[in-house]
Amino acid sequence: MCGPDSNESCCATGEAVPGGTFNRSNDAAYPATVSGFLLDRFEVTVGRFRKFVEAYPGSKPAAEAGTHPLIEGSGWNEAWNSNLPVDAAALKTALKCDSRYQTWTDAAGDHERLPVNCLSWYVAFAFCAWDGGRLATEAEWNYAAAGGDEQRPYPWSESARNDIIDTDHAVYNCAADGSGSDSCAFSDIHAVGSRSQEGDGKWGQADLAGNMWEWVLDWYASPYPAGICNNCANTTSTSTRVVRGGSFHYAASSLLSSARNLETEGAGGIDEPHGGAPQRRRFTGLLHS
Repeated sequence: MCGPDSNESCCATGEAVPGGTFNRSNDAAYPATVSGFLLDRFEVTVGRFRKFVEAYPGSKPAAEAGTHPLIEGSGWNEAWNSNLPVDAAALKTALKCDSRYQTWTDAAGDHERLPVNCLSWYVAFAFCAWDGGRLATEAEWNYAAAGGDEQRPYPWSESARNDIIDTDHAVYNCAADGSGSDSCAFSDIHAVGSRSQEGDGKWGQADLAGNMWEWVLDWYASPYPAGICNNCANTTSTSTRVVRGGSFHYAASSLLSSARNLETEGAGGIDEPHGGAPQRRRFTGLLHS
């Protein structure tokens, strides 16, 4: 069980996100409209991901799995199969990407409520498809983090001018264990939802800022691609994918709902070079239309 009182399903969703129009990265030059959706309340935990590993490689996605129903070409491409581990043993090895900060353990133990990390974009996508969901688009993720047209600086902000952040709201800046930001340790990674309800977004999602970076569907482009964004995603191939939300290792500026970052899709590292691949809920984009 997850949440601040350990009495919620780790697979719970937040409230239904009603959809609407807002400004991406709080910039009026980049408006976007999204339809309603459900977004996981918590980052994907080690315990939740363990079921995917136990079913692997039978849990690999079929062609077009994880498709956004309104975005053509957004589902699983069979050519990506070569980017997945060949079997469960290889997947477990990939999950042990950094002895300092990896959360995965081969046997269930004390880490089950921690967010799973060391996931490539491909593995994150495959999990979401197997679990009956899909990766959020960048616009959807940003909409949820900004509270829609409230354009919140942080997910918990009460207004567009409220930019308060501290360790009661988020796990960030290597300070969650109380030892200070000069000393980053595994103990700075906390159980999902540990800053709920103070740090929750408008529709009840926890850790939209901090704890782990989160993959989204889109390829990275800066500035945003030109044109109307109506249930859009950048499906034009570049060298990197978008990650959002900051992490336990990063400063407050990376946790802003407007902040964007990038990482190569095959990366599974902890915080190199861009906070990279610790993931991810909603990779914990787990999202349901």
